[in-house]
Amino acid sequence: MSRLAPVLHAGDLPLAELCAARLDGELFGADEAFLPIDVGVGPLERATAAGRFWPGRLIAERATAAWIWGAMPDPPLRHQLCASKDARARPPVPARSTVREVTIAPDEYAYVATLRVTTPLRTLVDLARFGDDYTDADRGIARALIALDDLTVAHCRQALDRRRNLPAKKLAWSRLLSVFASPS
Repeated sequence: MSRLAPVLHAGDLPLAELCAARLDGELFGADEAFLPIDVGVGPLERATAAGRFWPGRLIAERATAAWIWGAMPDPPLRHQLCASKDARARPPVPARSTVREVTIAPDEYAYVATLRVTTPLRTLVDLARFGDDYTDADRGIARALIALDDLTVAHCRQALDRRRNLPAKKLAWSRLLSVFASPS
């Protein structure tokens, strides 16, 4: 008996067959892909499910990166991607995603499969910098990212101080301090 690939997309099998296998309980959905029920889901599977068709210059960030690292249970409705300001070409924007240009150093992202994903530290700092509210759910995501890399307040301070004119630096710092100060 042949074994299915660990992550299946509509290009691998007809969508009708994938949906039928899902209804039969042989597959389950992960973002826009399908996985056999006996496959464990980790960063590699989530990155492959989400980013198979994204151009190589794009980097998964913020909520998308948090989901790939396992800090969020479900993928965001719109994937959040970024491209380095130093990229020579402007990649097309994939469906169901937003792309922004950022200043990013090579040590601020990691390769998961063939997809570049912001590190847990960069993801933590970016999530603290953006968004109107910082809810209990956001603090839970932050705690999960902190636990992934054993991050400390010092790591966060260093990441924020890395760039001189970083927008929302003070807001991010107060949000991060609230995460470290609150019980899990």
